[in-house]
Amino acid sequence: MEKVVEVNGLSKSFKTKVKRSGLKESFKSLMHPVYKEVKAVQDINFSVEKGEVLAFIGPNGAGKSTTIKMMTGILYPSAGEVSVLGMIPWKSRKKLSYKIGSVFGQKSQMWFHLPPEDSFELMADIYELNKNDYKNRLKELVKRFQLEEIMHQPVRKLSLGQRIRCEIAVSLIHDPEILFLDEPTIGLDVVVKNQIRELIKDLNKRKDLTVFLTSHDVGDIEKLCRRVIVIDKGQLILHSTVNELKHDFLKTKILSLKLEDEYTPQLSGVNVLKKKGTGMKIEVDTQICSLQTILNDIIKRTAIVDMTISETPMEEIIETIYTGGA
Repeated sequence: MEKVVEVNGLSKSFKTKVKRSGLKESFKSLMHPVYKEVKAVQDINFSVEKGEVLAFIGPNGAGKSTTIKMMTGILYPSAGEVSVLGMIPWKSRKKLSYKIGSVFGQKSQMWFHLPPEDSFELMADIYELNKNDYKNRLKELVKRFQLEEIMHQPVRKLSLGQRIRCEIAVSLIHDPEILFLDEPTIGLDVVVKNQIRELIKDLNKRKDLTVFLTSHDVGDIEKLCRRVIVIDKGQLILHSTVNELKHDFLKTKILSLKLEDEYTPQLSGVNVLKKKGTGMKIEVDTQICSLQTILNDIIKRTAIVDMTISETPMEEIIETIYTGGA
């Protein structure tokens, strides 16, 4: 397979001022500042194949965004090499920008007080698109992302889900080869999350679009990616397929239940985390006990009033990986 991204020995360090407590020490800091070196990214290596959807995950402050900024040419590395579509990002930033798109869940590239159509037109001008090409792409994106009813509304009046759909669509207006998605589903409800995931899957399949995804959502990784890279404290701590990750670290589900009567599970692989009256939270090791088995056992004994099923929090999974547990 063709490699569109290659990262070798990539490192990035920042110098930050050491803060001192007390008025006298603070004055000393102003006159004679002391700096310390913070290693945001440390000697990481990986590659991305054309048409791949790769998950790049880790806790806050792990170095994910710093890595993306070096891959897109925003930051210079302290050491190491990066090649994106055959270009060195920080040396060919303008040329590369015509080949890549990016969406940051917490930052908008659209004008807040203007309707999305104005942002699309601005992006078309920035990327110097031919008018006919622009109209055809806009028509396709508006239809595929179901933006017809919101194209004329100010962005400030859109829901978060509507805005994210617009953000992804506008990042694709110049038909990029690689899309960088940084937490695209953060803050979205389950229905909208699934809509965004389906759109990403469809784009990847139809356009052979390469997607570099960061997310704290296990669902994003399970449903979109084949391969996953885990970073923590600036270092790569795991590089594997999603199937391997699921087998080794995503083998538990959390059931939050409200039942008609009290229930005490007696099945192997089932652990009660919390119980109060007819309400309880259960951890299920799906390699020992399937969800169907535990649900059948509950239904035999009582009725389910309410239930939610969730994954082990990503932070716990990463901590388990980092400490070498399974």
